Amino acid sequence: MLRAALCAVFLLGALPSLAKESRGHITVVLLGATGDLAKKYLWEGLFHLYLDQVSSGHSFTFHGAALTAHEPGQRLMFEVLKKLACPSDVSPNRCAVVKDQFLKLSGYHQLKTSENYTALNREIETLLQQEGLKEAGRIFYFSVPSFAYAEISRHINSSCRPRQGAWLRVVLEKPFGQDHKSAQQLAMELRTFFQEEEMYRVDHYLGKQAVAHILPFRDQNRRFLDPIWNRHHVERVEIVLKETLDAKGRTSFYEQYGVIRDVLQNHLTEVLMSLAMELPANISSAEEVLQRKLQTFKSLQGLGSSSAVLGQYQAYASQVREELQKTQAYASTTPTFAGVLIQLDSLRWEGVPFLLTSGKALDERLGYVRILFRNQAYCTQKETLRVAGQSPCEARQIIFYIGHGELGRPAVLVSRNLFKPIMPEGSWKEVVDLPQLRLFGHPLSDYYVYSPAKEREAYSVLISSIFHGRKDSFITTENLLASWEFWTPLLESLTQQVPRLYPGGLENQHLLDFEIVGRELVFTLKEPVELLHADGQTPGDYRTIQDKFRQSPLVSGWPEELITQLASDMEAAAASAVMRSGEFHMALSGGSSPVVLFQRLVTHHFGFPWRRTHLWLVDERCVPLADPESNFGSLHDHLLQHVRVPYLNIHPMPVHLNRRLCVEEDRGPELYAKEIAALVTNASFDFVLLGMGSDGHTASLFPQSSRGLKGAQLVVLTESPVKPHQRMSLSLPLINKARQVAVLVMGKGKHEITTQISRVGQEPRKYPISGVRPSSGQLVWYVDYEALLG
Repeated sequence: MLRAALCAVFLLGALPSLAKESRGHITVVLLGATGDLAKKYLWEGLFHLYLDQVSSGHSFTFHGAALTAHEPGQRLMFEVLKKLACPSDVSPNRCAVVKDQFLKLSGYHQLKTSENYTALNREIETLLQQEGLKEAGRIFYFSVPSFAYAEISRHINSSCRPRQGAWLRVVLEKPFGQDHKSAQQLAMELRTFFQEEEMYRVDHYLGKQAVAHILPFRDQNRRFLDPIWNRHHVERVEIVLKETLDAKGRTSFYEQYGVIRDVLQNHLTEVLMSLAMELPANISSAEEVLQRKLQTFKSLQGLGSSSAVLGQYQAYASQVREELQKTQAYASTTPTFAGVLIQLDSLRWEGVPFLLTSGKALDERLGYVRILFRNQAYCTQKETLRVAGQSPCEARQIIFYIGHGELGRPAVLVSRNLFKPIMPEGSWKEVVDLPQLRLFGHPLSDYYVYSPAKEREAYSVLISSIFHGRKDSFITTENLLASWEFWTPLLESLTQQVPRLYPGGLENQHLLDFEIVGRELVFTLKEPVELLHADGQTPGDYRTIQDKFRQSPLVSGWPEELITQLASDMEAAAASAVMRSGEFHMALSGGSSPVVLFQRLVTHHFGFPWRRTHLWLVDERCVPLADPESNFGSLHDHLLQHVRVPYLNIHPMPVHLNRRLCVEEDRGPELYAKEIAALVTNASFDFVLLGMGSDGHTASLFPQSSRGLKGAQLVVLTESPVKPHQRMSLSLPLINKARQVAVLVMGKGKHEITTQISRVGQEPRKYPISGVRPSSGQLVWYVDYEALLG
């Protein structure tokens, strides 16, 4: 059938330009030919490619492939092909003729075994030989799950490569891993079969016309943008993708990936790169663009849990239980909404917030990029007398409107009080037919507005680029791994974070609004949580479920509420100590949980008496203080560099003496003990903050070791079961001399040990935390709901 179709194409009078000498044959194999992506976008993109190239002198055959047996697979595939439509600028007669030929040039194959791939290759080679065609190249489009990549790649490499002289292009769809490690593993597997230049990783956002025009826009408007495209003029940048649809029918995928992996790590990050990178001399050079991207990735500041806000629409959990057959007790913490604050360490962008936002079940379907410029002007003339769109007091912004929303089309908008942009003639046209529409608080007349002269679907754009061998719109291995290296620490820090529930759609109202507070992102509205007492009544203060834990006061709540309360209690203790003795001595633990607390203190507690505060460490790893593992390093990064504590009031543990780490002969513990005895009255700290490990350790006092549990030593060297093994720690007797001790326990991973500790007595050798009992002070437990209730 394919052979007959090829003959018919060359003889077809309706397409006379095909009679020219062939420029080579193109074989296209679409794997996953009956899947959703193929049905919605890929077959249409391949058909549009054929429409564009049918008169180019190339001949084509299209092979749909899947695991389904031949007869049902072929039936499913041709049901899709019969519904294909031409762009509006193609005449009905030409469309009918070309579509008929496209169907005749398309066939279905079951590709399941190595023999199937060998048979496909034999069919391609036979066709070429019989028709006397020279093969120009082969395209294999992988519209299949990434776990199948390795096996398919092995078959292609061994049985289906074109002959020497023809090119091979392998097209890969996301997801490309779940984190940096899995992405590396997948990249290594693919490299054993294909060269880098043979692989085209698709991010379909790079095919969207507004996104694809960001770099050309910056390049063509350099003389306008060079003076203002920087931290002195840009207030913030918003990169947004909102969806009204939920994840119903896709919860199996979503439970593995969530919104950050699904959208932010790839689509929105690529947009960020286009905006933030330094422009290369030649934006058409894929290699130059890649190098600029990699430089930009290196300048991104690391993300922590406070860099993000998460949400989950309320129906998601029930959809997961139904589709994945989970029990009613199953609770998912997968985010379906996320806002992330990104900042860069670069001269151009230092201090400028880049906000990446995406979610499902939101109030509208919309994608846009918005660069909002600072406005230092003050206008004395009243607003009604100002010239519309020209007043220096009006908002100044550039918007790349990706699609949907009220405008309903891709567009580039530039405030008239900025500049009139240079746009490519022929491919973009000025929009003047929507005078009543308002966007971002301003009438459309306040903007210069341009839309593509011909709208094209993203996959059609990308498939055309693949055919022409243009790699500037695709993700290289280096690019991919740099992105995962940036996002993986955030994903790991959020594993225990419970997303805010939202009803979905218009009912969300302001529940997902968020704001920048210092260097963190927080929801504007408090979470409307209600918990019931056993009698069914709602308590006035929902943070409290029970008031005692191990016979000591307990504060429990969601993480945000818990940290808010602990920070307030710390400030109250500091104020009391300063009033009593003129200074406040506080010892702080390391780990990840206190980081959020430190950030809360920095951004909300401006009355904290830092100038009267002495900061000590509860424990320290035996590493240099500048090492990423150092507790002092974390304290410095998240607290000390943001508050005004006198230099002489900061007391790091002396783990690094005489150019060596924690050597007993250097007497580091004795030095720290002497410093405490000299400065802290009765060696009694005003406040000690502790954590609790999943094995019941606290500070760096570990189970099955008697070091630091009793005796006269105030500071001891200990051994951790995990690297770095050597530690320095305050002893239990010293901790128990404090006026106030707070134990902060957060996350579902701590539920088991929290339950265990609630049932045991004082067994410090087995559970060091159980030995914390201040002799004359107060112990308060701060435990979040996940740790307390599971």
